[in-house]
Amino acid sequence: MRKEYTVTYKSENIYDNWVHDAYWQFLIIPLENKTQKLKEFDFSNSLHCINQFSINGFGFNTIKIHPQNKFKHICFEATFKVLKSKKNLPEQTSFAQVESSWKEIGSLEFKIDFEQYLKVTSLTKIPKEKQGLFQFGSNRGIFENLKDLNHWTHSHIAYRSGVTDTTSTLETILKQRTGVCQDFAHLFCAICRQNNIPCRYVAGYLNHESGYLGDSQMHAWVEAYVPSYGWLGLDPTNDVLANMDHIKVCHGKDYNDCSPLKGIVHSLGNHTTTHSVVVKNHQRQIQQ
Repeated sequence: MRKEYTVTYKSENIYDNWVHDAYWQFLIIPLENKTQKLKEFDFSNSLHCINQFSINGFGFNTIKIHPQNKFKHICFEATFKVLKSKKNLPEQTSFAQVESSWKEIGSLEFKIDFEQYLKVTSLTKIPKEKQGLFQFGSNRGIFENLKDLNHWTHSHIAYRSGVTDTTSTLETILKQRTGVCQDFAHLFCAICRQNNIPCRYVAGYLNHESGYLGDSQMHAWVEAYVPSYGWLGLDPTNDVLANMDHIKVCHGKDYNDCSPLKGIVHSLGNHTTTHSVVVKNHQRQIQQ
């Protein structure tokens, strides 16, 4: 079974005064892997700047823009056509497999191999008084523990837009117990890493036709590592496993590695920026 999508990303910047120099980097191109194929894409801007394509430090495609003339207004628009396939889930594990998995995760070799996604960052740091929020059960499989954590995170935070931003720490989020998708993802990553499970922050697009919670722009979820299986996608905002409705762009340690737009703009005065994302599912199901 497969699904075909068209994703349209738009951004508009309006400045009070002339911008004499600016650089932008967009991290918005859906990646290609075994379950996701980028059939075609187009990226344009209202100033007709040349698109410069490059690879970032995590190996993901970026688009860089550098206008050659001064301006007060610029629009960007990207269109992607993506084909999604279903990914098989981990199989049920026996007691011997459970024991073996926990032994592997506790090994020094494993911790060295996955050190990057076991690190605590400024956005995935749990306050000392909240260290025991959720504990993994070593008598259960890692997949089962991850599903439990997905449900717990979904229940522990209420989805509410406008109460946090991309710099909000877990101290703030746990105190108010409200947030948006990146806050759910940061909390999930933090608890996984606290329990020695490698976990990475994922950014991408979400098919809202399925009734999911999430921003009207880009969505955030996680991927946790399960021995003998690999990286498993989970969406704690919606208490589901990442599936054919989740279109991945990139992953990193936290939001800072996955920001869709980074830039430097030389201008005085105020400015306004608007973003929008539309995900259109052309066919509910395509039989392979």
